[in-house]
Amino acid sequence: MAEDAVLSVRNLTVDYLTESGAVRAVDAVDLELHAGGFLGIVGESGSGKSTLLFAIAQLLNPPAEIVSGEVHFNGRDLVTLGESQLRHLRWREFSVVMQSAMNALNPVRSLGAQMRDACEEHGKISAQEIRKRSSEVLRMVGIDPVHLRSYPHQLSGGMRQRAMIAMALLFEPQLVIMDEPTSSLDVVAQRSLMIQIKRLQERLGFAVVFVTHDMSLVGGVGDELAVMYGGKIVELGPTQRIFSKPLHPYTAGLLEAFPSIQAVRRRLTGIPGSPPDLRLRIAGCRFADRCPDAGNECTRVDPPEEQIDGRLVRCIRVAERASRAG
Repeated sequence: MAEDAVLSVRNLTVDYLTESGAVRAVDAVDLELHAGGFLGIVGESGSGKSTLLFAIAQLLNPPAEIVSGEVHFNGRDLVTLGESQLRHLRWREFSVVMQSAMNALNPVRSLGAQMRDACEEHGKISAQEIRKRSSEVLRMVGIDPVHLRSYPHQLSGGMRQRAMIAMALLFEPQLVIMDEPTSSLDVVAQRSLMIQIKRLQERLGFAVVFVTHDMSLVGGVGDELAVMYGGKIVELGPTQRIFSKPLHPYTAGLLEAFPSIQAVRRRLTGIPGSPPDLRLRIAGCRFADRCPDAGNECTRVDPPEEQIDGRLVRCIRVAERASRAG
């Protein structure tokens, strides 16, 4: 673990324990995030990215269970901590922004009351200080503090998501974990929120783990990108390098599935087939039956991680792809 790493994930494995047996949703994942860094985690629905996020934040509920691995946050392994110790760290040192603010926010309490609850739960703060801090964080995300008296249903979708981010910043945490915070917004609101998140990060210096199914969202803001498929990370490295020259065929497929506002207009293509059924034992590469480059060996060999061009890639034909890409 690097000295300046705020988060280090090692061999993290998560199973869903079902009546028909264990389903491995996250399989031996390794990640590292440095202080002030921005890590995007992308993949289709069912790839394991949200399960990974909840495992990092220690928010998994049965039947999900961490069966092996470590999650070091500032040198402390969160997997070994009890709930009371975790409660002390959450909000104060790391916080989580959920996917749907309408579900995460209490519909019968005002924003101000919910911020007060969070402050009182995690620290001894006077009522005057709580009001001052609540107003400050709302202004940070572009919301007038008058909305401290507002209820979630009185706000637009974009304002609700920004309010969630404001709550996550109440204690100036070192790490903010975000689970598809833009998924319920239109494209204009998505772009606006991403710009705001990046500006806040640069201003306050917190690190970000950002989970999304839309690669275009993290293209201009992320430092590192992890691409997940079938519970594994198949490509991990600097975001711009991956965007300019993807080495895993799944990453290339994702990039070809969304439009670019900068490159020449082109026909969008999808990835044929469906993600693997993780209830089944898969002998070879999990992407083999959808991969345009797959050969016979791909269905037999589970590809190990290879380091090439400054990133990690799980593909036995990665050297061949890299040479073709130039």
